[in-house]
Amino acid sequence: MSTNGEGQHPVKLDFLGNLRRTHKCGELRAENAGDRVLLMGWVHRRRDLGGVIFLHLRDITGITQVVFRIENAAEVHARAEHIRGEFVVAVEGNVEKRSAETVNPNLPTGEVEVVVEKVWILNESKPAPFPMEDDLSVGEESRLKHRYIDLRRHRMQQNIRMRSDVSFAVRNSLFEQGFHEIETPFMTRSTPEGARDFIIPSRLSPGSFYALPQSPQIFKQLLMVGGYERYFQIVRCFRDEDLRADRQPEFTQIDLEMSFVQQPDVFVVIEKMLVRAFAAAGFQIEAPFQRITYREAMDSYGIDKPDTRIPPFHRVESLFEGTPISGNGLPMVAILIPKVGQISRKERDELKAFGQEKNLRVFDDAKRLERDYPEQMAKVREITGAAEEDLLLLANWAAEPDAHLPEREALKACGQLRLYAAQKYADRHKLLDPKKFNFLWVVDFPMFEWDPEENRWVAAHHPFTSVHDEDLDLLTTDPANCRAKSYDIVLNGVELGSGSIRIHRADVQQKVFSALGFTPEDAQHRFGFLLEGLSYGAPPHGGIALGLDRMVMILAGETSIRDVIAFPKTARGTDLMCEAPSDVPDKLLRDLGIMHIRK
Repeated sequence: MSTNGEGQHPVKLDFLGNLRRTHKCGELRAENAGDRVLLMGWVHRRRDLGGVIFLHLRDITGITQVVFRIENAAEVHARAEHIRGEFVVAVEGNVEKRSAETVNPNLPTGEVEVVVEKVWILNESKPAPFPMEDDLSVGEESRLKHRYIDLRRHRMQQNIRMRSDVSFAVRNSLFEQGFHEIETPFMTRSTPEGARDFIIPSRLSPGSFYALPQSPQIFKQLLMVGGYERYFQIVRCFRDEDLRADRQPEFTQIDLEMSFVQQPDVFVVIEKMLVRAFAAAGFQIEAPFQRITYREAMDSYGIDKPDTRIPPFHRVESLFEGTPISGNGLPMVAILIPKVGQISRKERDELKAFGQEKNLRVFDDAKRLERDYPEQMAKVREITGAAEEDLLLLANWAAEPDAHLPEREALKACGQLRLYAAQKYADRHKLLDPKKFNFLWVVDFPMFEWDPEENRWVAAHHPFTSVHDEDLDLLTTDPANCRAKSYDIVLNGVELGSGSIRIHRADVQQKVFSALGFTPEDAQHRFGFLLEGLSYGAPPHGGIALGLDRMVMILAGETSIRDVIAFPKTARGTDLMCEAPSDVPDKLLRDLGIMHIRK
């Protein structure tokens, strides 16, 4: 005997015993009329009309309406009076067709209902901390605090089921392409390069630490040395970094590596896998995907992960050379956003204000430009294909003539203006359809980036990326112009994954470490076991890792990966449900040789 969720009435709870449900709640249809069924689930909604009580019974497949009528079964009706929202119940009865005026078109089961003759109350529930309806706004803090309740909501169940379906499709595709699923260690050594590691103290080796892997990179390369040729895993990775909507301290990636391959071989594998994964989520995509170089991406979009649903911008500085609006030798671009129509003075001011934040001069009045520079603007319209209903902007760097700025930074600012304008008028031009999937391979990234804080070159991808064969001599003479055999897979402006052809020769790996400023001793200390492995006949190999969380987020139409992860952390990296991270007993810290710092 217990009390109901409101603490008002005693509720006798039943045991499951030998009960077996005959159907799921979302399965019943008009053709089931007359069937005897036994359903189990949670009470989604309750409506009491006195002599008749209606419950919406919910499980992971959907909702069925069940009816308790006092004239049919008074004792059963009496028990139903104690049932409240989120109680777990089983009901047995006959399926009946609803009358035409009571059909619920919003439910797949809306043509029928179950007239209950037996009921079992399997568990009670306290009042839920928030409504189960998807269309009601619920604060994320409350959702994450009571995640086990949030996971019952239809939207979350759809997302998590989609994630499972996509993962299954990924595995099937890779198995069919000859891959082996192999696990790599979660406890390894720290190799600080890039994001910060999560560190685990060792009790058996006081003063020494394991690190949680940021990726299985080194291990999967060593699997190629081991002769497995085609490896993959859907793997948890860990990075101690500042968080955003598409970041988590622990995340999941689709990780793979292949021996005896070139870039196009990797692309074919991934395209087949993505076609299969997207089909599992109900979307048809076509391969092969478009391919452009990093240089082309920067010159046409100002970003290395362009959203190609939006037209590229065009560099037009040569057309305006010597005019008052010249860009002082830096890029001037023409930005076209189709079918925006007329914009107000206020909207023009907002575009200019955004440009000023990025140190850009924005020329938003195409008609005035055509009056002042008719020949140049005629050519701009020809290059861009601009029509009257399109928004046409010119932009260049708002710097003094003697100011110095790398071209890349100017293009980046223009790319940000392009995205801002497209997103601002998305409801007018219909370009940014979330169900339009524009995939893109970006290749030939720079091998190195200059880090002004450390005053040295750092790996743009990671230090195991192979350099283009013809650029090998530039490693030490001209690292700025070294091109890597690296590639990104981009979807609608989101980087889904990064990969590269790896360095398989120990002598080349040592040269790259030297270009990065590592002494031989430092390289040996950090990556000695990899260098040793490469010296034992490592095959040419390459691979890639794709973010499963991001992919499912896009497929589900969500804006945060927290909505496609069963138990995510907050933006501050905390678990509100488990209250982690948490304090631990002093004895455990002493065993680990750690001094307890009191808050």
